[in-house]
Amino acid sequence: MPKVTILPANITIEYDPASMPYSEHGKKGSLLDICLNHKVHLEHACGGNCACTTCHVIVRSGDDSLTEMEDDEADRLDMAPGLTLHSRLGCQSIVTGDVIVEIPSWNINYVSEGGGSMNLGSAIPPPKK
Repeated sequence: MPKVTILPANITIEYDPASMPYSEHGKKGSLLDICLNHKVHLEHACGGNCACTTCHVIVRSGDDSLTEMEDDEADRLDMAPGLTLHSRLGCQSIVTGDVIVEIPSWNINYVSEGGGSMNLGSAIPPPKK
């Protein structure tokens, strides 16, 4: 069974893709879908429709265990703060094997789906003096 490890929380999810229900957010079998099915919080302000970057993750291991990035995801990622060569959107990345991803600290609670508080952390530079 595939395993998804979420950093910095150090949560590892082992799951059966054939029996896991679809959470109806993001693509079926995506990192977001897996997280939601296992009660692991991954922001997704747009409902997993590839219309924002709140589910931005950095793949630390297992790039080859995710489906290939499509143009829509690449275009959206261009707007993500903290973009790296290993950045992916959790809602678009379908897991095909073991993977380790990190949720950037500034992305945790970046936007709340219910329009709640914003904790931008280091995503906002300090005010100029």
